[in-house]
Amino acid sequence: MKRFLVLYRAPASSFEQSKKASPEQQKAGMEAWMTWSKTAASSIVEMGAPLGKSSRVTAGGASASTNDLGGFSILQADSAETLAETLKGHPHFMMADGTIDVVEIMPIPGM
Repeated sequence: MKRFLVLYRAPASSFEQSKKASPEQQKAGMEAWMTWSKTAASSIVEMGAPLGKSSRVTAGGASASTNDLGGFSILQADSAETLAETLKGHPHFMMADGTIDVVEIMPIPGM
């Protein structure tokens, strides 16, 4: 089975709006994630976590950077297309302009 890095993306304004959600809205959001995780249990390698502020590191050093990443998971499936089916109806799509990137994690030869 192939492994995939799943990246949850949305504009910064969408993440800011979600931070202002009421406790009831936050609870409903987490319940949606837990419901999805039960239906996708056979695909989940690592549920992942939300992501914080980012830095860009170059040969010259590190500096603050911005991106539209909000979280990640590591999932498994026979193909990216199969995984896309598993991600239909994912709770991240409740976020305004939320998208999900699926990136295959390539095996390292000889390891």
